[in-house]
Amino acid sequence: MALEVIGPGFGRTGTASLKRALEMLGFGPCHHMEEIFANPPQAAHWVKIAARQPMDWDEVFAGYRSQVDWPGAHVWRELAAHYPKAKVVLSVRPEESWWKSFSATIGKLVHERASFPLPPHVATMLEAAGVEMIERQTFGGRITDKEGALAAFRRRIAEVKAAIPAERLLVFDVAEGWEPLCRFLGVPVPDAPFPRVNSTEEFWPMVRGEKALG
Repeated sequence: MALEVIGPGFGRTGTASLKRALEMLGFGPCHHMEEIFANPPQAAHWVKIAARQPMDWDEVFAGYRSQVDWPGAHVWRELAAHYPKAKVVLSVRPEESWWKSFSATIGKLVHERASFPLPPHVATMLEAAGVEMIERQTFGGRITDKEGALAAFRRRIAEVKAAIPAERLLVFDVAEGWEPLCRFLGVPVPDAPFPRVNSTEEFWPMVRGEKALG
């Protein structure tokens, strides 16, 4: 099984809702940070990836038809090259809205990680993905600096648009609903509401391992 959809968008751009949508459209299972929280052995792959070791992407994403969110979003260039037939859905969100959500969830978790009791594999992923991939490699150590984080947010969007041909790329805000996503993927619009999950309130129980997303 090869990835058919690649999602390079930052976490807190509606990636959990996009995951559910892709699965409803037949592109599941969809890889997302939630999958690693639910499957502890996956963390070992991402420790190596964070250390920039060469990886077998077919092994890392075995059993998945799509990918969104960190940590997979961190290696979007590698995935786009390895799966040349995959379409790319770049999830976006208004900047201020993204920063408000990010700083209250992922940013807070990474910055204040010592104060959060976490399951061992979640703590391992926090160091590999949260600290190394996100804080250091993506935000240059400026995860609590709004302007620095927004600059990285803009840079990701610009880099994806520059690297991926227009016919292969959809820049997508989940607030747009089914129509643009289904049109891009060439599938019918489901007779069901577009999923809305992983609010700020839902984020913390998931991280603590108390519940999966609805």
